[in-house]
Amino acid sequence: MRILFSLLFVTFLSTSSLAGENITYSVDGQPYQGYLVKTKPDAPMILLVHDWDGLTDYEVKRAQMLADLGYSVFAADLFGAGVRPTKLEDKKQHTGELYKDRQKLRKLLYGALDAAKAQGLNTGNAIAAGYCFGGAAVLEMARSGADLKGFVAFHGGLVTPEGQNYSTAKGKFLILHGSADTAVTLDQFAALAKELEENHVEHEMITYSGAPHAFTVFGAPSYREDADKKSWKRFTEYLSETL
Repeated sequence: MRILFSLLFVTFLSTSSLAGENITYSVDGQPYQGYLVKTKPDAPMILLVHDWDGLTDYEVKRAQMLADLGYSVFAADLFGAGVRPTKLEDKKQHTGELYKDRQKLRKLLYGALDAAKAQGLNTGNAIAAGYCFGGAAVLEMARSGADLKGFVAFHGGLVTPEGQNYSTAKGKFLILHGSADTAVTLDQFAALAKELEENHVEHEMITYSGAPHAFTVFGAPSYREDADKKSWKRFTEYLSETL
């Protein structure tokens, strides 16, 4: 079943009518390379944030899927042009540096948003969505008070750093999480729900039984087709409701 789904997914991508392009932009004088898929001039926009291996074919595939639904997408690069770590220690290093320097992380997220605006995307009608590390980054952006219509995390890091909170958060939140995730626990999931409620942040949080961390990553041992399809369906519904 998983092989059949993958073949169907590849066929879907090959018939996509919208071509994306790599976009080089700078933040604090350093080069970064994002990925842009532009649909209609005023189409709602999604800022897509990558996992801990950087902006790869996975985010490109998701960007194309969203573009085929009518959304313009800018996939951010938080590591730097050409930095796409493959070794575990390198992935930990790059994400760890940004977790330790939250101001830099925020600056990179806003820099990507500025790059999207410079390319003519409609940042006034936009949400941010991310996977794993990208989900944690999206929540960081939300805590900064970013003026977006929503924030979505797929199996993302959910712990709020010491000294931060959601008192200035805007928009509607959608948190999609695997109940079998041992990297980000259900206790952390519940703690986030409590914190969002206490700060009167509009939110919806869903768990998927048997789904481990990274349950949406095609071809990975962690991939769970049922949870991936259900979470993607709810995501697309959320986009229609929010943008």
